[in-house]
Amino acid sequence: MTTEITETAPIVPSFDDVTTDRKLAIICSKGNLDMAYPGLILANAALGEGIETHLFFTFWGFEMINRKTMGHLHFSPMGNTATHMPNALSGLPGMTAMATHMMKKQIADLDVPEVPEFLEQIHESGGHLWACRMSADMMKLHEEDLYEGVEGIISASDFMELTDGAQILFI
Repeated sequence: MTTEITETAPIVPSFDDVTTDRKLAIICSKGNLDMAYPGLILANAALGEGIETHLFFTFWGFEMINRKTMGHLHFSPMGNTATHMPNALSGLPGMTAMATHMMKKQIADLDVPEVPEFLEQIHESGGHLWACRMSADMMKLHEEDLYEGVEGIISASDFMELTDGAQILFI
């Protein structure tokens, strides 16, 4: 029995017209260093493809847009099985600082900007940054406490209205 192999032409994307009618809504609910970057990287990629992009910062995601904390996010290996480190070691004093330092170095080695600069890049590229009203009230934060690129503090209902028809990612 002979098997005939047929070759197909490779699929090559066309980037001639990057404007789309697509929308992406990313809900950022975590304030750890390792949970900040997925949303920022996806938002940046979407903007590069011409996709209307909205980020909604809620609960601990506020750490990413709070002027006092946005440049000081941490990574804790405690309970994170992907670090392949026993919990007994990850709980030792100084491990969070060491893990944070190592992760920031790895990110910098890839020429990925730190969180404040990444937010600025997203904002300047046309990305929309929104803060959750309920979270702001819970944390007693006001617009002047937030990164200047945040367009407003809005309710979850308002965010749903703004992003009607969008693909939604919850991080």
